[in-house]
Amino acid sequence: MTVDAAADKPKKLVIICYSGELEKTWATMILASTAGAMDMETTVFVTFWGLQIFVKDKKRITGENWMQKMMSFMQRPGASHRKLSKMNFMGMGPWMMFKLAKKYNVAKPKELLEMAQAVGVTFLPCQMTMDMFGIKREDLVEGMGEPVGAATALQLMTEADSTLFI
Repeated sequence: MTVDAAADKPKKLVIICYSGELEKTWATMILASTAGAMDMETTVFVTFWGLQIFVKDKKRITGENWMQKMMSFMQRPGASHRKLSKMNFMGMGPWMMFKLAKKYNVAKPKELLEMAQAVGVTFLPCQMTMDMFGIKREDLVEGMGEPVGAATALQLMTEADSTLFI
């Protein structure tokens, strides 16, 4: 590959989104939407607690058996129901974060997700996580890619210029 061809090739970014905590969700969405806006080929592999972000907000309980349902009850799915990893203070922490975000014109994670999708960011849910938590395709927000496994995620990471684990 010539130097000119390498310069014209878009950079590839892969983000592994494994956490469903508010500040990590925010970081994932800011980086994904920014990378997409910079014409980087951006893929977000969504696994474990990170998958809860991508369940429709109106979906209160997911799962097929009592254990899956209990886990979704304890950790409510949806982008609008995230808790902070520190200083959650029974919901006061996220409330303050959203107030500050509004004051300083910072887009909410849900808005950033829509922006990221609009600029071509690909979001791939983990099939194993979906199976383990009893999450179905119809439970997920619109615009998600086809569910994939760890082998696909590893392939994407080996082909990427940068990989972030959030």
